[in-house]
Amino acid sequence: MAEQKNFASALGHAAGTAALLATGALAIGTAALGYGMYETQQFGLRRETLKVLPRGAADIRVLHLSDIHMVPGQQVKTKWIRNLAKLNPDYVINTGDNLSHHDGVPALLNALEPLMHIPGAFVPGSNCYFGPRAKNPLRYFKRNRGVPHLSHRDALPFEVMHRAFGAAGWVNMSNKAYSTVLNGIRLDLTGVDDPHIARDNFAGWPKGSSTSASAPHVRIALAHAPYQRVLDQFTDAGADVIFAGHTHGGQVCIPGYGALVSNCDLPTWRARGLTYWEHVGNTVPLNVSAGLGNSRFAPFRIACPPEAILVTLTAKD
Repeated sequence: MAEQKNFASALGHAAGTAALLATGALAIGTAALGYGMYETQQFGLRRETLKVLPRGAADIRVLHLSDIHMVPGQQVKTKWIRNLAKLNPDYVINTGDNLSHHDGVPALLNALEPLMHIPGAFVPGSNCYFGPRAKNPLRYFKRNRGVPHLSHRDALPFEVMHRAFGAAGWVNMSNKAYSTVLNGIRLDLTGVDDPHIARDNFAGWPKGSSTSASAPHVRIALAHAPYQRVLDQFTDAGADVIFAGHTHGGQVCIPGYGALVSNCDLPTWRARGLTYWEHVGNTVPLNVSAGLGNSRFAPFRIACPPEAILVTLTAKD
């Protein structure tokens, strides 16, 4: 009889411990989710300096925006993006994934309006063309080489967005090359449509005169998703700097370790920040933005706050 009571008591104690553990795990999970939602609005500005301009050239300040993933009603994000115009950049580069909702274009254009008075260039991401969808987060751990998965996805009104960008003077760099002059320096730009959905087709650099290579210039490459094949193409072609987004910096990171995934074949330690891409003896600065937003189906960030980047291109020593 005593043994039965002891056994029952032990069962009761085990059940109580299990309940406490389950309650604790639920509380921790709820707190983590709450913090993750809070962090989506902790916008920050990262500043970088790159010595890539010809000797004696004046600085060019480039504002790099990516992965805004705009949804109607995001007033905090809208106000923060509008205030970026106070930085007085010389050029704006937008590396795609601007939308996360079919009705997000008016809110996006409202946020970007002060910046659209500044010269700029852009490339689209898949979430410019197609709306996001809910997915198993474990899929992000599968190595992705940029294969399109477009079935059952809602088309977004990207044409309206792109027309507005073009009317403001921003140049669509989807599989194109383009030259402009800024601060006395020729900017040679090249860009690709989104590699994540296999739309990339490298166009090379703008064709100039026979003496154009000797004129002061800088070569800037743009892509939404930084797949290695695209980075290799840009590097082999002589890019001076590469701008990309897509990774969200990992979105959910481990403090002191960093990103667990990059959502492409880019090594996770390169998922956010300025690193140097190497291929066949060539080295190019690669700036990957952690982005300003997230899919509306994954409204959280952990140890990876949203960012814009002000990159100052300055003269070589």
